[in-house]
Amino acid sequence: MGKICIVEDEPSLLDLIRLNLEIEGHQISTFNNGSEALKSFQENLDFDLIILDVMLPGTNGVDICKKIRMTSAVPVLFLSAKGTTPDRIEGLKAGANDYLTKPFDLEELILRTGVLMNNEVKLVEETLIIGRHEINFKTFRLKNLDSQEELSLSKKEIGIIKLFSSKEGEVISRNEILDVVWGKDQFPTTRTIDNFILNFRKIFEIDPRSPKHFHSVRGVGYRFTL
Repeated sequence: MGKICIVEDEPSLLDLIRLNLEIEGHQISTFNNGSEALKSFQENLDFDLIILDVMLPGTNGVDICKKIRMTSAVPVLFLSAKGTTPDRIEGLKAGANDYLTKPFDLEELILRTGVLMNNEVKLVEETLIIGRHEINFKTFRLKNLDSQEELSLSKKEIGIIKLFSSKEGEVISRNEILDVVWGKDQFPTTRTIDNFILNFRKIFEIDPRSPKHFHSVRGVGYRFTL
């Protein structure tokens, strides 16, 4: 487990990275503005890794990295749509430890974060109880607390539940769920989300027709409550 700060101004990409690293067990802090991130870093740089977009509102990532290197050796991983050799060289000269070009594969990002923190990427024990069921985010196992029966959940199912739990009580659109859990390089339909929710209701709800946890918001998406 590590403490990671993500500085990224694209909301859906920020949520996608945050969610997947939280699933891996990391503690995440985020900023969507370069100047705000830099101001915070000047007061506190207690992180194991900083994931830093190059093009940011306020102060750009290259300048932020140069400032960080004046006081800290914390690993910095640049993310950028600018992927030419001169762009990568500029980032590395600014003090970055690694440079990943957008669009990127999430598995590669997770592996690189593990390498940069000199630590194998591990899941930590983390559970969530919904009704009479307990979800273990470390093992992807779902346990019925009454019968003690267990079944496995897929990474997509875990991702959706993790997103819902992080935004409990908020309305989340189908498109947001797709962007965060699937990413923008995949193209499932919004009906895919509906099918997942129907399955969740069969598992977690006493009466799927009158849900207490997975609520439909007509014309928008879903709202989750414990």
